[in-house]
Amino acid sequence: MGESIYGLTRSHKCAELTSANIGETVTVMGWVQKQRNLGSLVFVDLRDRTGILQLVFTDKDGEMFNKAKTIRSEYVLAVVGTVAARAPEAVNAKMATGEIEINARELRILSSSETPPIYIEENSEVNEITRLKYRYLDLRRPDMQRNLILRHRVAKVARDYYDDNGFLEVETPILIKSTPEGARDYLVPSRVHPGKFFALPQSPQLYKQLLMVSGFDRYFQIAKCFRDEDLRADRQPEFTQIDIEMSFVNVDDVLTVNEGFVKRVFKEALGIELKTPFLRMPYAEAMERFGSDKPDIRFGMELVNVSELVADCGFKVFTDAVANGGSVRAINAKGCAKFSRKEIDALVEVVRTYKAKGMAWISIDGNNEIKSSFAKFMTEDEMKALLGAVQAEPGDLICFVADKNEVVYDALGQLRLEVARKLDILNPEDYNFLWVTEFPLFEYDEEEGRYAAKHHPFTCPMDEDVALLDTEPGKVRAKAYDIVLNGVELGGGSIRIHMQELQAKMLEMLGFTQEDANRKFGFLLDAFKYGTPPHGGMAFGLDRMIMLMAKTSSIRDVIAFPKVQNASSPMDNAPDIVDGKQLEELHIDVIKENTLY
Repeated sequence: MGESIYGLTRSHKCAELTSANIGETVTVMGWVQKQRNLGSLVFVDLRDRTGILQLVFTDKDGEMFNKAKTIRSEYVLAVVGTVAARAPEAVNAKMATGEIEINARELRILSSSETPPIYIEENSEVNEITRLKYRYLDLRRPDMQRNLILRHRVAKVARDYYDDNGFLEVETPILIKSTPEGARDYLVPSRVHPGKFFALPQSPQLYKQLLMVSGFDRYFQIAKCFRDEDLRADRQPEFTQIDIEMSFVNVDDVLTVNEGFVKRVFKEALGIELKTPFLRMPYAEAMERFGSDKPDIRFGMELVNVSELVADCGFKVFTDAVANGGSVRAINAKGCAKFSRKEIDALVEVVRTYKAKGMAWISIDGNNEIKSSFAKFMTEDEMKALLGAVQAEPGDLICFVADKNEVVYDALGQLRLEVARKLDILNPEDYNFLWVTEFPLFEYDEEEGRYAAKHHPFTCPMDEDVALLDTEPGKVRAKAYDIVLNGVELGGGSIRIHMQELQAKMLEMLGFTQEDANRKFGFLLDAFKYGTPPHGGMAFGLDRMIMLMAKTSSIRDVIAFPKVQNASSPMDNAPDIVDGKQLEELHIDVIKENTLY
């Protein structure tokens, strides 16, 4: 049974104490990292979120010393003592408090602890499911606490920065009307409206546009969003956005103010000075050069289009791809001719993962000897032309993919990343930001046989492309943009449609009847009848941003209580069944194993 802190007040957190406090009487409280019993001395490392502090108990302390010998890891203590300098040979340069210790004179064991099921230590290698089951223990680890402290700082900088730039923080509803936004909605049944459901917002999109109609001019919100979709390392069913919307702006205005935020947050949270303005690259160029709309530009290995050179060659794989309207493209993996055949076969499997049928290759060793998977189908002049197009040199490995353009882009875009990882040339200390602009307004859905919005139905086409809506909708570019860091999309947005006629045209092209549009978006379309300013905005994925700033590989490491791959929580067993009375009140029957209950 624990003791009370009655009569005690914590004077300092553990790592707040320095050699400047030597001689002072202090009261500290925290968790025991470890205890060492040396017979006549007991040393205890006390931990709180600021760091670790060494406590000293001696056999002269009688009853307190005997109590100190009972202390175990993760006990919670309150200790009163005097700050003293450590002996020179005992100084620990690896600890912030390594020059001092506390000579204890009062000890209270506030709470005991069973042996924890996970190690409370930096960079624990414990199975992630176990970590998440005991998340309240996992969060005691210093690296996890640093991640969440960083998250706090980023959120604070966001509020300060956007406030300084005239934005107002406005909360939008969590219980909303279900509208089509790309992913499945999480639905919430209404007790007082039987058979009807709220949805949890996939984003505050429609509401922030309504705030612009309402005249708030500049809005921001650190907003919770929800999507019922399959998870990956950088996806969660609930996630957080730094959400922004602005009135009377163009693309440059939105990009400039938001890269100002990124510059400030990296300076204040990490002490890193970023150079602005960031590079801007149209979508078409990003795909042509890197095979990705979120390219990692920390390294080269850019795609080279060799379609014209091979259109009439003797290699049927290449000629068929070109004849069918696709392309043949290559990357030059500099210095990779040393790859073994097994390693090259592994690269073939990478492109197959992204729907390519295979990968052709040319290897040039240090003696300028050429090996190739398809040389026998090519003339000497054709091979020479290919090598010249990709600027091949001795030591290079040239990788080719031939297929539909979208397959070629995806396969080679991923292949260049895989090769970069194998070469270990991706420096996490480099922060290469990029704006990708001028996205297509539409993407063609082959299953549905019609065009779908690349972003959402309220994205504005570029003015010079409006005339193409009736004739070549696939060529229409949008006033849309994404911000990319080291190959990861940090956020994105667009200028919105504010003209009623153009909005009606857009919805019609996306297959919405007037009745459908009014049923799903009627409240927004009605608002547009009463004077709508030109407006646009974007949202940053806060979780992804913190993940990259903290140099971790999963957003689960920067969220206090995340879900696992199947959208459940091992810690509290959510989601779970609920009482039958609750279901009855909601007019819901649940079908489980062919039984209604």
